[in-house]
Amino acid sequence: MTIQGWILILAFVGILLALTKPTGKWLFALYEGRKTPLHNVLGPVERGFYKLSGIDPAAEQGWRRYALHMLLFNAVLMAFTYAILRLQGVLPGNPQGLAGLSPHLAFNTAVSFTTNTNWQSYGGESTMSNLSQMLGLTIHNFLSAATGIALAFALFRGFARREAKTVGNFWADCTRITLYLLLPLCMLYALFLIASGVPQTLAATVDVTTLEGVKQTLAIGPVASQEAIKMLGTNGGGFFNANSAHPFENPTALSNLVQMLSIFVIGFGLTWTFGKAVGNTRQGWAILSAMIILFLAGVAVTYWQEAAGNPVLHHLGVAGGNMEGKEVRFGVAASSLFAVITTAASCGAVNAMHDSFTALGGMIPLFNIQLGEVVIGGVGAGIYGFLLFAILAVFVAGLMVGRTPEYVGKKIEAKEVKLAVLAIAVLPLIILGFTAISAVVTPGLAGPLNKGPHGFSEILYTFTSAVGNNGSAFAGLTANTPYYNGMLGVAMWIGRFFIIVPMLAIAGSLAAKKYVPESAGSFPTTGGLWVGLLVGIVLILGGLTFLPSLALGPIADHLAMIRGQLS
Repeated sequence: MTIQGWILILAFVGILLALTKPTGKWLFALYEGRKTPLHNVLGPVERGFYKLSGIDPAAEQGWRRYALHMLLFNAVLMAFTYAILRLQGVLPGNPQGLAGLSPHLAFNTAVSFTTNTNWQSYGGESTMSNLSQMLGLTIHNFLSAATGIALAFALFRGFARREAKTVGNFWADCTRITLYLLLPLCMLYALFLIASGVPQTLAATVDVTTLEGVKQTLAIGPVASQEAIKMLGTNGGGFFNANSAHPFENPTALSNLVQMLSIFVIGFGLTWTFGKAVGNTRQGWAILSAMIILFLAGVAVTYWQEAAGNPVLHHLGVAGGNMEGKEVRFGVAASSLFAVITTAASCGAVNAMHDSFTALGGMIPLFNIQLGEVVIGGVGAGIYGFLLFAILAVFVAGLMVGRTPEYVGKKIEAKEVKLAVLAIAVLPLIILGFTAISAVVTPGLAGPLNKGPHGFSEILYTFTSAVGNNGSAFAGLTANTPYYNGMLGVAMWIGRFFIIVPMLAIAGSLAAKKYVPESAGSFPTTGGLWVGLLVGIVLILGGLTFLPSLALGPIADHLAMIRGQLS
């Protein structure tokens, strides 16, 4: 590890802290449905959309109706994308002349982008036409991100409202988030990327001659527009197979920093928005403090392991950190930081290959997803996932010290605790269940390229990434098969919507409750004790469930490495 590396890490956190309140204020205006400076320009567009679609943005919905509209919207989007991918070969906007996708790959990809997972069992530049990238995938990048933020708003209203029967209007929330947040930011972001050297064209290829005099044909396309929302919306699906390790997606050290910042900036802002919504911004800062502690701990372990390198290679005379699978442009520090960021959020973009990290260095990205990606998390999904843990933390605190289980003025009762447990239990149940099946059946064992603990890690990471809606991978596993495309598609759908529905039920239940003023019997939820309890609950409930599987995979792999054995 180097001083320069830690300066980068601490500067990254410092910039985000400076952006937290301004971002949170903008999000709060959208949460309340108030006008922003952009309403003067985009207001007619918003009103025109409501008029054409017959939507009354003032007509609020109860949690069941909110959930139903959200589910139907996403189901229709998935079917639409599936049709585009299957018919790709006969649709326009296909200068490469690429054929339509197979049924199992089209299913997997449609589910993947609908659920904000953006898992890719294919190489983008060799599989997807420009039309499929823009109309099928990039649209999902916007709408799945807007859905996540809208769901966070619904839960915020559950905590903030008193004796209410509604949690907002799904269509109004999604429209405002897309129109006044995601689209404007992505337009500016795309212009920055174009200026940095990222292509934005409808052409398919360009012929170049290298410095060595070798002629090459390079794939290009509408990259910058997809790259912007890929990062800002924590989607992660790359235009190219190499994702953000590709110089046409991530050309410079500055673009790398901006990409990392853009993954986290909305997640940071939403913590402030939550505090403002419940009338006490210290609540938001307490949640953010717990997230940052978990994040920095993960960065420290990954950076330490990657900087230490591989002792087997050291014995052979190859000194230095672990540069396998990393871009020389970015080095160990920036690659380690990016890996922890993208898995703490549900982004999945990569600027280095996680499969080539050291055993413990690669375990932290895996563990981040297994925590439920609540360490900042994906846009919207991170904060509502963390609030589920907060509900359990208040309940546990009440049991331990005999205090009334209350949180931000709402009494936490058996119903909310059961629903929170149900939502949190989805991840370990499906991750471990599907991993166990795939580790014993023939189609599952055909996927990993490595044997032993590392091969098991590849399978475990695959289903962890799918259920956690992350999308990154230990890319040593061959996933473009009917078995894995089908299993992962089901896993992604369950991981997204089987958590959302119980969460919305909690929002509806809390909204109907009376406000309970803080008293001497209330457990304080803004100080250091509360932050420590939150960190402990996330690690115990979110992490220890997976300890046996981690022992069989990356921990065993690490022990083999220090004994001089490589997978």
